[in-house]
This record gives sequence, C-alpha cells and structure tokens, in this order.
Amino acid sequence: MQNQSISRRQFIERTAALAGGVMLSPLAARAAGKKTAADQVPLGKTGLKVSRLSIGCGTSSGHVQQQLGVDGFNRLVRYAYDQGVTTIDIAQSYQTHAMLGDAIKGLPREKIFLQTKMGGVPENPLAEIDKYRKIYGVDYIDSLLVHCTIAPNWEEERKRVMDAMQEAKEKKIILVHGVSCHSLPALKRSVELDWVDIHLVRVNPQGVAMDTPRSDTWNAPSDESHVPAVMEQIKLMKEKGRGVIGMKIIGEGRFAKPEDREKSIRFAMQCGLLDCVTIGFKSTAEIDEAIQKINAALADVA
Repeated sequence: MQNQSISRRQFIERTAALAGGVMLSPLAARAAGKKTAADQVPLGKTGLKVSRLSIGCGTSSGHVQQQLGVDGFNRLVRYAYDQGVTTIDIAQSYQTHAMLGDAIKGLPREKIFLQTKMGGVPENPLAEIDKYRKIYGVDYIDSLLVHCTIAPNWEEERKRVMDAMQEAKEKKIILVHGVSCHSLPALKRSVELDWVDIHLVRVNPQGVAMDTPRSDTWNAPSDESHVPAVMEQIKLMKEKGRGVIGMKIIGEGRFAKPEDREKSIRFAMQCGLLDCVTIGFKSTAEIDEAIQKINAALADVA
C-alpha cells in the first residue's frame, strides 16, 4: 500500500488550493501550472531569462537596505532567492554595492541574473567593470546599464562608457547592456538607439517618480498625466524586441497603503509590456506580499 503521509507544508498548500486560495508557495503555484512572480521569463529578444520579480538593492540609493546591516541584507537576498526571486538589481552608486558579493556567495552563479549600473563617465570604464566583478565575486555580469540618464543627447555624454560596455559584451564579460532613464527626453532617445538591449523604466499608474517631459529634473512631483507618454515608449521598446524591466513599482517606497501597492502591481503585471519588475525590499514580509500580489494579478489575466 502506498504511503499516504504528507508533510505539514504539503498539507497547508493542498488545503489552500482546494479552498481556492491564492497564497500558494511559489513552487506549489508553478507546479500547478500557474504564472508566478518566480517564473523564468524571456528578457525581450536577448535570449536571456529573468525571474519575473527582481529584488532591488537601491531604495533611497540603497540606504534602506544598508540599514539592515550585513547579516540582515544577506538574509533578505537569500530569502528572495529561496522564493525563486533570482534576479538582482544593484548599482555602483548604491550603498549596498560592496555588500552584494557576500550576500550571493555560494549561490549557483548560473541561477542568478545580476544587473548593475555605471554612473557618470569614469576615465577607464573597463577597469570599473573589472572592479564590479571582483566586488560581486563573479566572472561576468548579466546586464550592465548606463545609469540615470537625463539629457536628450545622453549617448554623446556617455559615449566612452557605451563603447567600453560594447567591448565588454564582445568579450563576454557582460552579456547585455542598456540604460536607466530619468527623463522622458532621455527615454525617447534610448528607444531610438540600436545599442540598447535593456531598458530599466520608471513606471506605475499613479505617476509617482515617473519620467517627465522636462530634462532638468529627475524626481518630479506625482502626475498621472505622465503615464501615457511613458507607456507609449515602452510599446516601442517591445516592438523592437528590447528587454523591459519596470522599476518604481511601489513609488520608491511611497505607496504606504496596500491598495496603492496592489493597484500598481496589477498595472505592471497586466499591461503586457514589462518582462520583469524590480522592487526594493526591506523585509521578508514585503517580499511575501509582493509575490502574493503578483501571483494574484497574473491569475486574473486571461
């Protein structure tokens, strides 16, 4: 006779499923054939895959995550990984930049998608990339972005950086390159440039910290009228086969009300234009909530 005993975890998951609940673990949800935050999804036409949810390490330039301390930050990254959140978004300018190597040490490199960013115009960008690899303890970086472009002619300002990234890509030191924008003129220009593989785009339906028509500010007041112009550019990105990652999904932490977080996550999951979203977390409870809300939003997509 077959052994009918099941673990307590299996019992809870099966009971929730029978009750029609949405709080299945990521592994159980995937096993049931449901779309989840932990799915490995194509990143545009790059040939690479990312987890649908990415853990961001730069809330308020990473101060929020840095305040967790080394042990707290490590636990947060490891907890996300255990839930299937294997995409990590960081940058040289974040306070967590030097902390990440310890946080991912010992994790299977091939299962992590590591995205980082280079700001400014360093004298020797290739040497900077080597520093990043050493700090993170990796041989290669999956995605490297030109960080925080604002000017409409940003590619002229960052040409040395872009050339170095292209060389690094040819050497397979990085796999793809792209840009994060902080103004609508910069965003529009990024769509026009064939050099861009990946776009990291500020997006939420409330219009908080969105790219605006002005190129002299990167942190404009909330304005829902900015949303259509940004979404129009994202459509063009998708048409060109670019990888599109949404950021500021929680309004840079300003969405204190659960209903605001749910509204934004539903928008991101149901617009059909974002491959992945990155959210900065400061606790495992926030990771759990984001996964639950993403899974629920995906379940409602026909």
